[in-house]
Amino acid sequence: MNNHNEMQTTFLSVAENESFARVVIAAFAVQLSPTVSEIADIKTAVSEAVTNAIVHGYEGTRGMVTLRATIQDRNLLTIEIQDSGKGIPDVSKAMEPFYTTHPEQERSGMGFAVMQTFMDDLMVHSTPGSGTTVRMSKRIHSGGGY
Repeated sequence: MNNHNEMQTTFLSVAENESFARVVIAAFAVQLSPTVSEIADIKTAVSEAVTNAIVHGYEGTRGMVTLRATIQDRNLLTIEIQDSGKGIPDVSKAMEPFYTTHPEQERSGMGFAVMQTFMDDLMVHSTPGSGTTVRMSKRIHSGGGY
């Protein structure tokens, strides 16, 4: 029995593709037999990461967003959202709850906090001018998968 699987898809950084990313990650994660709650957590975290890439990474321009996911050990789902946008000058500051670079757009500044809440692990790597990679993982406790 195989205990490793992976997928990757790349899409244009337009708001309509945020829901596409949610569906793709849910379809991939279903092989782990997650609960409805676990699927909701994963979809919410991916939604936040993709929205950050679209709104902040590309900020009014367009580029490509890559969604990668791997399954290891039959219950560990690791997800990466990567953009080649403007990057984050101060990742620590950006990860502070309520910090936003766009208060005029009524952004809550809670994107990274939401990701941390719903996932078991979160890593953000960013290089100004080169883009950002958000890597997060979650252990699925309910199933055991394929």
